[in-house]
Amino acid sequence: MASTDQNERRTFAIISHPDAGKTTLTEKLLLFGGAIHAAGEVRARGQQRRARSDWMKIEQQRGISVTSSVMTFEREGVTFNLLDTPGHEDFSEDTYRTLTAVDSAVMVIDAARGIEAQTRKLFEVCRLRNVPIITFINKVDREGRAPFALLDEVADALALDVAPMSWPVGMGGTFEGIYDLAKNVLHRPAQDATGAFEGDSVPVGGLDDSDLDQLLSADAVALLREEAELAMAGYAPFDDKAYKAGDLTPVYFGSALKDFGVEQLIDALADFAPAPRPQPSDAREVQPDEAQVAGFVFKVQANMNPQHRDRVAFMRLCAGKFRRGMKLAQVGTGKTIAVHSPILFFARERELAEEAFPGDIIGIPNHGTLRVGDTLTEGEQIRFTGIPNFAPEILRRVKLGDPTKTKQLRNALNDMAEEGIMQVFFPQIGSNWIVGVVGQLQLEVMISRLQAEYKVDAGFEASPWDTARWISADDAKALDQFIGEHRAAMAEDRDGAPVFMAKDAWELNYVAGRFPNIRFAATKERH
Repeated sequence: MASTDQNERRTFAIISHPDAGKTTLTEKLLLFGGAIHAAGEVRARGQQRRARSDWMKIEQQRGISVTSSVMTFEREGVTFNLLDTPGHEDFSEDTYRTLTAVDSAVMVIDAARGIEAQTRKLFEVCRLRNVPIITFINKVDREGRAPFALLDEVADALALDVAPMSWPVGMGGTFEGIYDLAKNVLHRPAQDATGAFEGDSVPVGGLDDSDLDQLLSADAVALLREEAELAMAGYAPFDDKAYKAGDLTPVYFGSALKDFGVEQLIDALADFAPAPRPQPSDAREVQPDEAQVAGFVFKVQANMNPQHRDRVAFMRLCAGKFRRGMKLAQVGTGKTIAVHSPILFFARERELAEEAFPGDIIGIPNHGTLRVGDTLTEGEQIRFTGIPNFAPEILRRVKLGDPTKTKQLRNALNDMAEEGIMQVFFPQIGSNWIVGVVGQLQLEVMISRLQAEYKVDAGFEASPWDTARWISADDAKALDQFIGEHRAAMAEDRDGAPVFMAKDAWELNYVAGRFPNIRFAATKERH
């Protein structure tokens, strides 16, 4: 039975560099959380290797997550809402918006590679929002860097205090288990070739307990005692206040593939991760214990079910008790939306949500009425802030193979723009639409989806422009004059907002310097 207490909600994301093991960890969290009964997808071969959150065809082909999925599971009275995020940097925009909807994050680091570029980027996004982070150092059953080197890198590169909560007993070929520093429990691998964790957890009286000498090899126990004592003396002890402020990260070592450390990670989320936090709006901070329902859309996903051309808006509930059938005001448009079929997610599987509480993520099926950044309330005219669009770094002209499919192409591009994975610009001169994306992989995903979901054969060709900026000014006349003088470089986004397109950064800086009363913005908040 799901808890109705908002304090028993943990809404979190997993952030990592591609290949750090995030998808495997996601599935194992679901397994240990009782949401699935076998982790066969990960252990199987070929196409079946993808965990259940990677449902899009191109994800299955490439083995990466390019959309954020939501998975809800329960364990020991706590409801966990896990938001899986794209691992590929070309989809960092989608990840950024997903991170606006969580209260904490798990940072996954590959023990052999340490902190990589994408991990650092995503960490900085968490820091901007003071999102508390638990660190999971993965793949300790393989050869990797020394635990101290990894901890020091987290501390130095991310300017965080680190509090080791567990410690690997050897790594790679000498791996003999994980020692829980907080609870003094030794978790050991199976003696067969799998080396997986099979629930063999032995409580001991501490590092000095002579039982450890019987449980581990002489070399392993000597190394564990030396390293663990140094670690506890040399690093900060766990401090709940510092963790929740985003200043300290508790660190767990493990192997998602071999099931080591996963249960400890779930326990840590239940014990330490914050319950739903207040959310910023243009009027005030919205508290989770307020009576009236309020939430915001952080993602729109089209065609989750290829049989039905559906569109689902993912809403983070921030306040109030939501009930199925409620009528909510769409702030900014004046429309009222009756939510008859709200969805709770488990990857591809869904169930109707009769009720939901702050921290929960619900899916709202709709036909294009809801977009990323929309605020829904029981009537109060507030707007949640901090959910931006980003200026694209790649601009391409759309080239349609069959001119009779112009309408289908427009619908497809509108759908994908609603999802926030790309932007469409309509030049004032010329008929070719311009597509803007943050990374090259997004273009490949778009082509794949145009063919698979919309039966549209289209491609992209070079555009004369390299970058785009939203423009605005306090003086409407000055803005009109600028647009008139630069008509050949002007476009509108799908909201009708004016966009200046520049050939390169030099031209952008030159024009901006000549027109100091015009603002050139690289981000645009949804209104």
